[in-house]
Amino acid sequence: MGAPSDKWGLVSTIKAPATQILNFAAYHLDAGAHRLFVYLDSPCLEAHNFLKNHPKIRVIECDDAYWGKRGRKGRPVKHQVRQAQNATRCYRRQCKDLEWLAHLDVDEFLWSPSPIGQHLAQLPPQTICARSRPLEAIANAPDLFKAYLPPGPSQDAVLNSLYPRFADQSRGGVLSHVQGKLFVRTGQDDASFRIHNFFQGEIENPAATELNDVDLCHYHACNWEDWLAHYRYRLQQGSYRAELAPQRRGDRNSPNLHSFLKDLERNEGETGLRAFYDELNLADSRQQAEVEKAGLLRRRSLALNSKRKKHFPGFD
Repeated sequence: MGAPSDKWGLVSTIKAPATQILNFAAYHLDAGAHRLFVYLDSPCLEAHNFLKNHPKIRVIECDDAYWGKRGRKGRPVKHQVRQAQNATRCYRRQCKDLEWLAHLDVDEFLWSPSPIGQHLAQLPPQTICARSRPLEAIANAPDLFKAYLPPGPSQDAVLNSLYPRFADQSRGGVLSHVQGKLFVRTGQDDASFRIHNFFQGEIENPAATELNDVDLCHYHACNWEDWLAHYRYRLQQGSYRAELAPQRRGDRNSPNLHSFLKDLERNEGETGLRAFYDELNLADSRQQAEVEKAGLLRRRSLALNSKRKKHFPGFD
């Protein structure tokens, strides 16, 4: 007899401070995760024992010895490749007691008004992939997020009204990804994860559906200092890197975010970057009101600090 269909878990490859790691773990334990697989991309001694001692958490140190066992090439240079390899390994080898596994980043938090497992259990048995779509955090407002505005006849007018200077450098009004993340039913053959997708052999996202009642709350840029601290890495290796497509995918003449930000910084320096951040991350309360009027504002109380203290009481 298979595992109960509401039993779910997460896998994440993480390089972050201890507080952020434990916030991620505690929040999802509180949300009902049966198992968390934490692949530490860089050692974090401060968090390690708290994670290791929790019965629902499995910790894997991704050191040279770990990567040496994965193959002759050793540790992949790109973190996206390391994430995909770890998620695939977890899916194939570690989640036999789960019905569903999702791959998340440490700055992503699943939110639902009712138990997540309940939504998964209600999916038809033939469903293999279920996608949770993102909400993007608003600047300096931990409980406020904005939703993506999908393509439609009014999209350009709405976005240009909300973001008069930088609308073209957003995807439906958000700066980061709009794909969200997938829950995948366990036990599929020839399976492999990517960051936002799943393959069964050559088939991408087989038997997929939308998980409309589960949001992916994404803290892509909590505040200006946080965004600026991650900016260089994202520009070179992360979500703003050179090989990615333009934000406006239908416009071949539009520069991608990498080119746009490099030009903006060259011409206007940090002042230009700050203007970009402030507009797209709604640093102005009047702008937040306009986004709410457009029906795109979401309030999601995650209570990260209290949940960390609940599940890891000896940390603070």
